[in-house]
Amino acid sequence: MGSDLNVGFLPALDFFYWLGLGAVTWFLLKVVCQLLSGARAFVFGTGVKVESFGRWAVVTGATDGIGKAYARELAKRGMSIVLISRNEEKLDEVAKEIDEQFGVETKTVAVDFGEGVEIYKIIEPVLAGLEIGVLVNNVGISYNYPEYFLDVPDLDNVISKMININILSVSKMTRMVLPAMVQQSKGIILNVSSASALFPVPLLTLYSATKAFVDFFSQALHAEYKGKGIIVQSILPFFVTTKLSKIRKSGVAVPSPETYVKAALNTVGLQMQTNGYLPHAIKGWIISSVLPVSLSMKLSMKMNKSIRARSLKKLKEKGD
Repeated sequence: MGSDLNVGFLPALDFFYWLGLGAVTWFLLKVVCQLLSGARAFVFGTGVKVESFGRWAVVTGATDGIGKAYARELAKRGMSIVLISRNEEKLDEVAKEIDEQFGVETKTVAVDFGEGVEIYKIIEPVLAGLEIGVLVNNVGISYNYPEYFLDVPDLDNVISKMININILSVSKMTRMVLPAMVQQSKGIILNVSSASALFPVPLLTLYSATKAFVDFFSQALHAEYKGKGIIVQSILPFFVTTKLSKIRKSGVAVPSPETYVKAALNTVGLQMQTNGYLPHAIKGWIISSVLPVSLSMKLSMKMNKSIRARSLKKLKEKGD
């Protein structure tokens, strides 16, 4: 009797053995592929020569942080720059700085992306007829501090502005420049998403969701148009020393915008979706391949609750 049970049990053991072996093999192959991709992008590769795709680069959110760093680095590589941002005075300062340091032509457009569709009537005539090789969709906003969705101050206005700035701008700017890129069979669209798109981030719910849109939009668009000579890259940075992050001190894990952008540009043509910078890529790999989504959400919830508490305390102290 016992012998008969053992004989019947063996096939089940064999099934689970091969199932486990297959799962481990698949995981190891995935890890190897990701490591090879990372080595190609961050160690051995230099990416495409972005300046060869056209004379002009268009950068949104171009007066601070990552946007300004992209504008400067592309100008350094010889591209003329269209700077688009809200503050006309700061636009003029950045344009003058680029002209003096790199000797390239610049154009500026002062618009508030939070205002919706009407602003694109102002942008379109400026871009008409330009040989645009690179579009950097960088403009974006986040919460002032992590907060429960219903407790976000001025929530209705925040919803409208965040969707207009983080989602509508990417879609409309792409719609504006892509036809000419397709016609000339070359072009690069760099969409700055966020590491917050790697998994749902509690207390930054709306921001995380808008950045997930940017990531998915970029990946799908690349699949649609890569056969027509167009590169679309989704860029998912972790913390960089910018006004958005509210971090001032740079380090290995938190680079300056200049350090980050220089590294990220070297991945263009090598990675469709990138964290842009080796230490960030390592973090991204751990989150995407090692940690369960539920654990990542739990850890981010704990961190953001702590940041929220400190922020509310500071606001109360200021009020007192």
